Amino acid sequence: MQRTLKFAKYLRAAGVEPTVLTVEAGAYPKLDPAMAADVPSGVAVLRTPAPDPFALYGRLTGRTRQEAVADQLRSAPAGAAERAARWVRANLVVPDARVGWVPFAVRAARRAHRARPFDAVLTSGPPHSAHLVGRALRRDGLPWVADFRDPWTDIHYYERLPRTRPAQWADARLERAVLHAADRVTVVSGRWRDLLAAKVDRPARAFAVVANGFDAEDFEGVEGRPPTDRFTLTHVGTLYGTPDPVLQALARLRTRGAQTAGAGRLRLRLVGHVPAAVAEAVGRYGLREAVEVVPYVPHDAAVREMAGAGALLLVLEDWPHAEGLVTGKLYEYLASGRPVIGVGPPDGDAAALLAETGGGALVARDDVDGLTAVLGAHYHAWAAGAPLDGARRDRLAPYTRRAQTARLADVIREAVVERRRRGGG
Repeated sequence: MQRTLKFAKYLRAAGVEPTVLTVEAGAYPKLDPAMAADVPSGVAVLRTPAPDPFALYGRLTGRTRQEAVADQLRSAPAGAAERAARWVRANLVVPDARVGWVPFAVRAARRAHRARPFDAVLTSGPPHSAHLVGRALRRDGLPWVADFRDPWTDIHYYERLPRTRPAQWADARLERAVLHAADRVTVVSGRWRDLLAAKVDRPARAFAVVANGFDAEDFEGVEGRPPTDRFTLTHVGTLYGTPDPVLQALARLRTRGAQTAGAGRLRLRLVGHVPAAVAEAVGRYGLREAVEVVPYVPHDAAVREMAGAGALLLVLEDWPHAEGLVTGKLYEYLASGRPVIGVGPPDGDAAALLAETGGGALVARDDVDGLTAVLGAHYHAWAAGAPLDGARRDRLAPYTRRAQTARLADVIREAVVERRRRGGG
């Protein structure tokens, strides 16, 4: 949500006037109404009806619409109804459960285009069915940029979907059709750009990295004041699994030689959605007194949590193609000024970003010794009154949402110029 919201916020400053097309009442795991203030005055927001498969899913599984969105991709369906609902979602609504919105969106976009012609169309996925709207409008002659926040058939949960071979074939065919037809494809990282580009025979210029980033305005007036009586390693956002390496490192530091330096003041704070299995793991490692779980908080409170941490924890799950995973959260971590301690691919794009900005270190998931050493170094530096620094401010300028939106605006203009040069065909 933040990526497209910040595009809408800053495109006008980059010389592109946006019109937003979305649904009237979508189903989401969480809502943060305050972020609607980021939509600039005068930006048109068009809302259309759409089928609501999550309401049906919720009725079948005894959940609310919001719970259905959050739970639909759990690794272990709870019962026969949930397994059946997941099979339907995987095989009868390709590419995803939001595909029913496509005809409504195409009709509304065409109506708006007739009333006030657009120069180009930008679609953002997932849900990747949104790109089918762009493909339809490109057939009408509009230049089209397809923005990928995550991969399509390579997304991390894809193998957990009970897809039949025909459904997989149809989904991959749609993916290739989008990658081939879009005038430009934007991707959040270099690794994922290469992953998508390898699926079609197109010139390299058709694919561009438009990174996630941070909105400098979100950090105005937010001062980082970590507590002085304890060192808190804070994770903000959704945890998708149990961070066992982190818990092991924390347990080691609290029970071994570090205890003499008061390592009882070393804490882990988890802010946001945390799987139930984490509580069991915390108990298993004897860390109940050292770990605090805070439920979901709005974005402005999340920013304050980042700024008030001793260090920030980044957990990149052991997913396929995780080397290209660079979340928007990481850029906000860097902007907070706090150092980042990460777990994930040490040769991936996130690790490269941390090295480039001086924002922290990323350790392999199986390197508990290395993680213990990194966390211990931060704790002991703090205990000695000389906490380690976070990212260098001068190296963050290219990664503001404003700067990355300007990059997107250039890509849009390139698509328009190239289409006009080819005569609109």
